[in-house]
Amino acid sequence: MMQPESTSARLAGLDTLRALAIALVLMSHYHGFVSHAPTFGFIGRIGWAGVDLFFVLSGYLIGNQLLAPAARGDSLNLKIFFARRLMRTLPNYYAVLAVYLLLPDSPIAGKSMAPAWQFLTFTQNFSLNYGETFTHSWSLCIEEQFYLVLPLAVLALVGSERSPRLLWCALLAAIGAGMTVRGIAFMDGMDVFAAPVYYSSFSRFDELLPGVAIAMLKNFHPAAFARILRHGNALLAAGLAMSAAVLYGVVNEAPTAFAASTFGFSLVAASFALLTCSALSPDSLLNRVSIPGAAGLALWSYAVYLAHKPVFMALRPELVSRNIDPGAPLTIAAVMAAGILGGWVLYRVVETPFMRVRARWYPLGAPGKRHASTASPAGNEIRG
Repeated sequence: MMQPESTSARLAGLDTLRALAIALVLMSHYHGFVSHAPTFGFIGRIGWAGVDLFFVLSGYLIGNQLLAPAARGDSLNLKIFFARRLMRTLPNYYAVLAVYLLLPDSPIAGKSMAPAWQFLTFTQNFSLNYGETFTHSWSLCIEEQFYLVLPLAVLALVGSERSPRLLWCALLAAIGAGMTVRGIAFMDGMDVFAAPVYYSSFSRFDELLPGVAIAMLKNFHPAAFARILRHGNALLAAGLAMSAAVLYGVVNEAPTAFAASTFGFSLVAASFALLTCSALSPDSLLNRVSIPGAAGLALWSYAVYLAHKPVFMALRPELVSRNIDPGAPLTIAAVMAAGILGGWVLYRVVETPFMRVRARWYPLGAPGKRHASTASPAGNEIRG
């Protein structure tokens, strides 16, 4: 039987970045929902950036699916594109949502919960506040909204002329708009991480766009893209240095809180775009060095992202009642393993069967369907 995801065609670099992204999220949420202490030091403080890395990777991979046929002058089969998107994202998400809805008074519940219709329509991020139920779904809202907007933008701005000029202008303007929204929001609330800003699509959508820019370079400017990829290790070094500097600035609100809020998130995404370019370079250390376990963690990352937080929140009262130190190395390892195991179960029980159905109904490369998804390699799709 055909497997839902292929590991044979995967790029080690993209797997490493995706594994890094989910590891950062796990550390951040361990700090916030299990230990209530800076268990992982500075790395834990910047764990929120794992979502930003997912955004950039998603921007590239989904952008590539849409821009590859557009660059060839082929028509986009939006029906197939949306069908593949929905079959990839909805089953896991609705399975976890059902758990939250069925257990409203359990330890995994927050102080309040948005109406079910908002969760069903991926609009809850517009009114989420810290401490509510299933808050980590905010990033899925932004990605689902992105899946709707980007195909329409490609159709409207690239069209039959196969010119990316208008799309480049729109992309740069949208990044500027994202920074402007954050700047205005900061002046109103004076908080870099205010929940209405942090969760809002208007404040965070621009972090997907550096990934789209990479896809545009690949498909519309292949010669320039090839020249860039020749410097894979330089891109890796630059991306690491820039991300470290920018993340330090955002966390410490430097040089000013206003600058950190307005420009910081966009610069974080730009630094992760450098790392993504490095991961696409065959000569980069990201591709030449395979980290044990990274491919598996990357493969399960979507399911782990959804499942780990309720697992963490369910285990926290058990640790407290038994006077178990959440900062002890063995406890950290056990709780982290439980979060990953919860994601693996979700991957095997829900995601895998639906991916098999999708492979039968909407196969990649099928006659008349080959333009629905053209990411390369297919196995590296984040939510693909």
